This record gives sequence, C-alpha cells and structure tokens, in this order.
Amino acid sequence: MKSYKVLFAVLCITLIISITSLVGYTFYQAKQPLDIAETQLLTIKDGTSFSHFSKQLIKKKWLDNRFWLRNYVRLKPEYANIKAGTYKVAKGSSIQGLLAQLVTGKEHQFSVTFIEGTTFKEWLVQLNAMDNIIHTINQSSVADIAKKLNISQSNPEGLFYPETYAFTAGTTDIQLLKRAQHKMSVELDLAWESRAELLPYENKYQALIMASIIEKESGKNAEHGIISSVFVNRLNIKMRLQTDPTIIYGLGDRYKGDIKRKHKREKTAYNTYRINGLPPTPIAMAGKSAIHAALNPLATDYFYFVSNGNGQHIFSTNLKDHNAAVTKYQLNRKTQ
Repeated sequence: MKSYKVLFAVLCITLIISITSLVGYTFYQAKQPLDIAETQLLTIKDGTSFSHFSKQLIKKKWLDNRFWLRNYVRLKPEYANIKAGTYKVAKGSSIQGLLAQLVTGKEHQFSVTFIEGTTFKEWLVQLNAMDNIIHTINQSSVADIAKKLNISQSNPEGLFYPETYAFTAGTTDIQLLKRAQHKMSVELDLAWESRAELLPYENKYQALIMASIIEKESGKNAEHGIISSVFVNRLNIKMRLQTDPTIIYGLGDRYKGDIKRKHKREKTAYNTYRINGLPPTPIAMAGKSAIHAALNPLATDYFYFVSNGNGQHIFSTNLKDHNAAVTKYQLNRKTQ
C-alpha cells in the first residue's frame, strides 16, 4: 500500500513538472520571433476565426506549426479576440507581440500628402493611383463628385485643405476628400474671423479664390503677404489682376507650358487680363500661409511684380519701374 502511495506521489510530481514545463515552454515559444525576413503588412478580414488566422500564419510561412500558438491562446484566452484590419508586422515580432497588436486593433496608418498649389484634378489622379484605399469615384465626373460631397458648385476647386492625412486600409477616396473638405472649412472659418478690415471680398469664398492665386504665384511663404497686397491694391482701384496662373487654369489641357499672346487676348472666365475682379472659382488648393495672406495682406504701395528667375519676385509701385524690371529679369534672360 505504501508503495502505491509513493508511486502516486511520483506520478503527481512528474505530471506537475511536465505541465509546468509545458506552460513555461509555451510562453517561451510565444516570445520567439516569427519567421519574417522584413517588415510586412498583415490583413485580417472581418469574421476571421482564430483557427483561420493561425492557418494564415502557416500559409505565410511565419510559423512552422500552430501547436504553440494554440497552446498560448488556451493559457491567455483574451488573445483570441483578434480584430479585423491591416497591421504592420515588423521583423523580429513575436507571437505574443503580434497578438497584442491584433487584440488592441492598432491598425497600420497609411498616409497621403496633398501639396499646396495642386489642383482638384491632380488630387483625383493621385487618389486613383493609390493602393490601400477603396476607389469609388475613379469613373465619376468632377461635377458628380461635387454632388457626392454636397458641394453646390459644379467645380469644387480649392475647397480641400492640402496636408498629410493618415488613414487605415479600406478607407474610401471620398472619405479622404470629405476630411480635406472639412479641414478647409474649419481653417477658412478661423482665418475669416481674424481677417483685416476693409478687404475687397464679399465673402470668404472670394478670399479663398485670392488665396489660390497667391499660392500659384509663389511657393515662398515669405512672399505671400506682399503678393496679396499687390492684388488687393489692384482690386481696390478696379484694376485687373492680370495674373498668369489664372490664364493657365482657364486653358486647362490646352496649356502646353507657354502662355502666348493669343492666350492673353482670349476671353475666358479665368483670364484676368480680360475680366474684371476675381475668377469664378479658386484655381488650386491654397495652404495656410496663402489663406492668411489673402485675409491679412501687408500694407504696401505695390501694384506690380515680376519673377527674378531665382524663385523670388521684384515688386514695383509704378508701371515704369515694372517695365524696367521685366526687361532686366525676363527679356534679357530670354535673349541670353
């Protein structure tokens, strides 16, 4: 009888040691790096079971077998509640680390950057070329897209804020545009509330039109305030804006890199050499600096400016000085 008790005790001790060893080794295995040569993306679809997920890891050859993974989840059942999404899995990640990502639902954030001075059509091309978003408007006209965004104008140019937007996989193109549209609305409202007095705009949309022109005239934020002063000075005395970027925008696909005399003579809605005041819509997406400048122009007596060929502009208060600057910085350069 005594021998049976000893044998039973030995078996119990052996079993405890075996279980303890198995548990310990399971946790050890869970901390070992997956077989990933480089950082990769992992997409878990809606409705994916943990069993299917484990098979997915085998198929990707990140694991040789599912034994330790399944044991680990039996010991830590909270890690079975994985969430759908696309995750960035770094080289050296362990089962434990991966499951922690999937349970918290911390999806990988992609990003898209829209540049100041680009047009709505350029944004559409950029969106259409992007991976990891759902394309819903690539066959739609600009007017149809405007309707989907509840924009009253058939041409929504300028109504979107240029910056970098983070998003998760499965975001639609229209969702990104709505975010940029909302951001522009907020930024424009804030700028409008802190605008200078006696500006020649009837509303904030006209200010946005001006901001887009300023944006296209110079990529240097330091010049925006002074360029704004030139155009505001012109509007105040009913002088035409005569700005080349509006001609280019009005030409659309007909613009081939050079503005000809016939283009300046052509009367389009955007040719500010022929029309009075502002064009009917913005001509590009304006950034924060240009919007601020449009609503807070510097106080100057300038009515003219010309590029010096080095990314900056020469400003003049009268036509005589302006013509001299044109001769010096443009005509002479063309001759050379």
